[in-house]
Amino acid sequence: MSILLANIFGEFQWLFIALIVLLLFGNRLPTVMRSLGEGVSEFKKGIAGIDDKDAAKEPPAKLGDQSIS
Repeated sequence: MSILLANIFGEFQWLFIALIVLLLFGNRLPTVMRSLGEGVSEFKKGIAGIDDKDAAKEPPAKLGDQSIS
């Protein structure tokens, strides 16, 4: 199906469609890309967190248990 659409429109038509899309959604594009980047970084942190659980780790410190070393 995508090959069929690629053959229907020529290079100029694809550029025109891209220009229209950019004009319509250009102001939202930076926020969408920022959200996408944050999602990818959270995903990577989650994957790394799963690997960290397998290794022996210290339990998290309690709030009242702060020692100066």
